[in-house]
Amino acid sequence: MRTFCTLDELAACVGQPVAVSDWHEVTQAQVQRFADATGDHQWIHVDPERARQGPFGAPVAHGFLTLSLMPAFLESALRVDEVRMGVNYGMNRVRFTAPVPVGSRLRAHFTLKACDPIEPRGRQSTWDVSVEREGSDKPVCVAEFLARSYA
Repeated sequence: MRTFCTLDELAACVGQPVAVSDWHEVTQAQVQRFADATGDHQWIHVDPERARQGPFGAPVAHGFLTLSLMPAFLESALRVDEVRMGVNYGMNRVRFTAPVPVGSRLRAHFTLKACDPIEPRGRQSTWDVSVEREGSDKPVCVAEFLARSYA
């Protein structure tokens, strides 16, 4: 984990790779819970036997499950000591570039694209994020993630 004292210190890293998250294993139980929470019970996610006969040869995580891990990835990757509260602000673009078979381990690479002041006493960070699957050369998700932090 990379630690910064202030948001200004983080802002000095614009244009640079800043941090890499911890690894996260995607389990079938997690995929099922996500399906239950979202109502997306497509068989490629929740029916392991049928999914083995499908196009990916195994059940795969929902793309939006991978995307929903973004805040947890960021939290494991960096900390800014003066921040008292952070909120997810949105996404400017997202692509799911490769499947995530159940059992995969994922981690995210964060490059700070912008870090603009917002009121009161905060910053909006724009992150270029690439989510890596262990053992694969191709990212499974690329996104521009927006987060707001308040001191």
